Amino acid sequence: MSDDPSAIDVLLVEDDEGDALIIREAFEYYKIRNRLHVVTDGEEALRFLRNVPPYDDAPRPGLILLDVNLPRRDGLDVLAELKRDPDLLVLPVVMLTSSRAEEDILRSYALHANAYVSKPVDFEHFIEAIRQIDDFFLTLVRLPR
Repeated sequence: MSDDPSAIDVLLVEDDEGDALIIREAFEYYKIRNRLHVVTDGEEALRFLRNVPPYDDAPRPGLILLDVNLPRRDGLDVLAELKRDPDLLVLPVVMLTSSRAEEDILRSYALHANAYVSKPVDFEHFIEAIRQIDDFFLTLVRLPR
Protein backbone atom coordinates (compact mmCIF):
# COMPACT_ATOMS: atom_id res chain seq x y z
CA MET A 1 0.00 0.00 0.00
CA SER A 2 1.24 3.43 -0.92
CA ASP A 3 1.66 6.36 1.45
CA ASP A 4 1.85 8.71 -1.55
CA PRO A 5 -0.66 11.54 -0.86
CA SER A 6 -1.49 11.72 -4.57
CA ALA A 7 -2.32 7.99 -4.67
CA ILE A 8 -5.93 7.08 -5.28
CA ASP A 9 -7.91 4.25 -3.73
CA VAL A 10 -9.16 1.71 -6.25
CA LEU A 11 -11.94 -0.73 -5.32
CA LEU A 12 -11.78 -4.05 -7.16
CA VAL A 13 -14.98 -6.10 -6.94
CA GLU A 14 -13.89 -9.55 -8.14
CA ASP A 15 -14.86 -13.02 -6.96
CA ASP A 16 -12.29 -14.90 -9.06
CA GLU A 17 -9.19 -15.27 -6.87
CA GLY A 18 -6.98 -15.80 -9.93
CA ASP A 19 -8.15 -12.59 -11.62
CA ALA A 20 -7.79 -10.62 -8.38
CA LEU A 21 -4.25 -11.97 -7.99
CA ILE A 22 -3.36 -10.94 -11.57
CA ILE A 23 -4.66 -7.43 -10.91
CA ARG A 24 -2.66 -7.22 -7.66
CA GLU A 25 0.42 -8.41 -9.56
CA ALA A 26 -0.22 -5.82 -12.28
CA PHE A 27 -0.25 -3.07 -9.63
CA GLU A 28 3.08 -4.40 -8.30
CA TYR A 29 4.65 -5.07 -11.72
CA TYR A 30 3.92 -1.59 -13.04
CA LYS A 31 4.61 -0.02 -9.65
CA ILE A 32 1.15 1.52 -9.70
CA ARG A 33 1.11 3.83 -6.69
CA ASN A 34 -2.63 3.68 -6.17
CA ARG A 35 -4.03 1.61 -3.29
CA LEU A 36 -6.01 -1.48 -4.29
CA HIS A 37 -8.85 -2.73 -2.08
CA VAL A 38 -10.56 -6.01 -3.00
CA VAL A 39 -14.02 -7.29 -2.14
CA THR A 40 -15.51 -10.48 -3.53
CA ASP A 41 -19.21 -9.84 -4.14
CA GLY A 42 -21.73 -7.11 -4.86
CA GLU A 43 -23.16 -6.93 -1.34
CA GLU A 44 -19.68 -6.50 0.12
CA ALA A 45 -18.93 -3.77 -2.46
CA LEU A 46 -21.98 -1.75 -1.41
CA ARG A 47 -21.08 -2.11 2.28
CA PHE A 48 -17.53 -0.91 1.48
CA LEU A 49 -18.81 2.10 -0.47
CA ARG A 50 -21.35 3.06 2.20
CA ASN A 51 -18.93 2.51 5.11
CA VAL A 52 -21.13 -0.16 6.67
CA PRO A 53 -19.36 -2.48 9.15
CA PRO A 54 -16.85 -4.00 8.84
CA TYR A 55 -15.92 -1.19 6.40
CA ASP A 56 -16.56 1.77 8.75
CA ASP A 57 -13.18 3.30 7.85
CA ALA A 58 -13.08 2.29 4.18
CA PRO A 59 -11.77 5.09 1.95
CA ARG A 60 -13.84 6.55 -0.86
CA PRO A 61 -12.39 5.05 -4.04
CA GLY A 62 -11.41 7.18 -6.99
CA LEU A 63 -12.17 4.26 -9.30
CA ILE A 64 -14.21 1.06 -9.12
CA LEU A 65 -13.26 -2.01 -11.17
CA LEU A 66 -16.47 -4.05 -11.14
CA ASP A 67 -16.85 -7.60 -12.43
CA VAL A 68 -20.19 -8.33 -14.13
CA ASN A 69 -20.58 -11.90 -12.84
CA LEU A 70 -20.55 -11.80 -9.05
CA PRO A 71 -22.15 -13.93 -6.35
CA ARG A 72 -25.02 -12.62 -4.18
CA ARG A 73 -25.50 -9.47 -6.29
CA ASP A 74 -24.16 -9.18 -9.82
CA GLY A 75 -22.10 -6.29 -11.11
CA LEU A 76 -24.85 -4.79 -13.25
CA ASP A 77 -27.16 -4.69 -10.23
CA VAL A 78 -24.41 -3.03 -8.17
CA LEU A 79 -23.79 -0.52 -10.97
CA ALA A 80 -27.51 0.34 -11.09
CA GLU A 81 -27.53 0.83 -7.30
CA LEU A 82 -24.44 3.08 -7.44
CA LYS A 83 -25.93 5.28 -10.13
CA ARG A 84 -29.17 5.68 -8.12
CA ASP A 85 -27.23 6.88 -5.07
CA PRO A 86 -26.56 10.66 -5.22
CA ASP A 87 -23.43 10.25 -3.09
CA LEU A 88 -21.93 7.44 -5.19
CA LEU A 89 -23.07 8.16 -8.74
CA VAL A 90 -20.04 10.33 -9.53
CA LEU A 91 -17.57 7.49 -8.91
CA PRO A 92 -16.10 6.19 -12.17
CA VAL A 93 -16.89 2.53 -12.77
CA VAL A 94 -15.07 0.24 -15.20
CA MET A 95 -16.87 -3.00 -15.87
CA LEU A 96 -14.07 -5.56 -15.98
CA THR A 97 -15.34 -8.91 -17.16
CA SER A 98 -14.79 -12.05 -19.19
CA SER A 99 -18.25 -11.61 -20.71
CA ARG A 100 -18.36 -10.37 -24.27
CA ALA A 101 -22.15 -10.59 -24.45
CA GLU A 102 -23.56 -7.62 -26.35
CA GLU A 103 -26.44 -7.45 -23.87
CA ASP A 104 -24.01 -6.97 -20.94
CA ILE A 105 -22.12 -4.27 -22.83
CA LEU A 106 -25.29 -2.36 -23.76
CA ARG A 107 -26.75 -2.66 -20.26
CA SER A 108 -23.47 -1.50 -18.68
CA TYR A 109 -23.41 1.67 -20.75
CA ALA A 110 -27.16 2.22 -20.30
CA LEU A 111 -26.47 2.14 -16.54
CA HIS A 112 -23.72 4.76 -17.04
CA ALA A 113 -20.60 2.62 -16.70
CA ASN A 114 -17.56 4.67 -17.68
CA ALA A 115 -16.02 1.78 -19.61
CA TYR A 116 -16.51 -1.89 -20.38
CA VAL A 117 -13.27 -3.87 -20.59
CA SER A 118 -13.11 -7.55 -21.50
CA LYS A 119 -10.54 -9.44 -19.44
CA PRO A 120 -7.77 -10.65 -21.73
CA VAL A 121 -7.10 -14.39 -21.55
CA ASP A 122 -3.33 -14.33 -21.13
CA PHE A 123 -1.36 -12.83 -18.25
CA GLU A 124 0.70 -10.30 -20.24
CA HIS A 125 -2.33 -8.79 -21.97
CA PHE A 126 -4.31 -8.79 -18.72
CA ILE A 127 -1.68 -6.85 -16.76
CA GLU A 128 -1.22 -4.46 -19.70
CA ALA A 129 -4.99 -3.81 -19.71
CA ILE A 130 -4.83 -2.95 -15.99
CA ARG A 131 -1.90 -0.58 -16.60
CA GLN A 132 -3.85 1.16 -19.37
CA ILE A 133 -6.94 1.53 -17.14
CA ASP A 134 -4.73 3.02 -14.43
CA ASP A 135 -3.04 5.36 -16.90
CA PHE A 136 -6.31 6.58 -18.34
CA PHE A 137 -8.55 6.90 -15.29
CA LEU A 138 -6.01 7.74 -12.64
CA THR A 139 -3.40 9.71 -14.57
CA LEU A 140 -5.10 11.42 -17.52
CA VAL A 141 -8.69 11.91 -16.44
CA ARG A 142 -9.58 14.53 -13.85
CA LEU A 143 -11.82 12.94 -11.22
CA PRO A 144 -14.04 14.65 -8.65
CA ARG A 145 -12.65 14.71 -5.09
